[in-house]
Amino acid sequence: MADLRGGIDLGGTKIQAAIVDARGDAVGQARQPTPTKGGPEDVAAAMATALREAAQDAGVEPAQLAGIGVGSPGDADERTGVVSSARNLPGWEGSFPLAEVLAKELGTEIKVGNDVQVATEAEFHLGAGQEFQSLIGVFWGTGVGGGLVLDGRPWLGRGAAGEIGHVVVKRGGAKCPCGRKGCLEAYAGRSAMEAEARRQHEEGHKTDLFHLMEKHGKPRLTSGIWERALDNGDHLAEKLIDRAIEALGTGVASAVNLLDPEAVILGGGLGVRFGERLMKPLTDEMGKHLFADQRPPVVRVASLGDLGGAIGASLLFSR
Repeated sequence: MADLRGGIDLGGTKIQAAIVDARGDAVGQARQPTPTKGGPEDVAAAMATALREAAQDAGVEPAQLAGIGVGSPGDADERTGVVSSARNLPGWEGSFPLAEVLAKELGTEIKVGNDVQVATEAEFHLGAGQEFQSLIGVFWGTGVGGGLVLDGRPWLGRGAAGEIGHVVVKRGGAKCPCGRKGCLEAYAGRSAMEAEARRQHEEGHKTDLFHLMEKHGKPRLTSGIWERALDNGDHLAEKLIDRAIEALGTGVASAVNLLDPEAVILGGGLGVRFGERLMKPLTDEMGKHLFADQRPPVVRVASLGDLGGAIGASLLFSR
């Protein structure tokens, strides 16, 4: 099926797969939870399962696809298909030949890119960023990732451009999952927020976050659990979300000061869930730090939803 491509969005909590046609529409889809134990081999197996299910939904075999693109966290080497240091995934401290392993499993060519970069490019070509020539994608989820399109073209740097989650927002601040201190992700990443909520809860601060997590059968504090806690007036949840927005506004404004893009596209599980609800406090926080505050960038919520990353991954075969 030369006009059909596969896309896999590998996230910290879920693996989203889609079969995408030449117009960028998803004609088949499936989702698997991201393994919480094991290592890269277990994650790759779950990815292959999700893609097979999406292909079945579309009525095709994986080997019939023109190719399958993968958006992965960590250092994703587009040239070799090796993914390194995907620390939000179980046991993925070193390097793993993800493209090679998936190609053997699924019987077609695999291309690997950074998860947030490919999702940013999807929004640029097909979503909320179509009218702009320069934008920053900020994906607020398990971590905080960034993607760049400058002068109409993706900007990858030497392979690690766009890591907005590791912009320092407080020197010597909270410890980040990357091992350094004071990163934006240390305050706004879902994983770091959950760790801080657990720490404060153990110290005696009241919260319903973990009760809600257990009640709804979730292994983590998902974006939906955070929303329910906010809706219930949970003080600790409110405090940690406010802390995250302050860090996001500071970090995004710093990136805007450097690159001066036309737009910022806010995506990711938390970004899509809370983008409209928290848009004013976010842009107010950005405004405190913008150098050219008289002409701030347009800030929009990503419009492609849960499928944006998978659709963007499939676009690796149209670059």
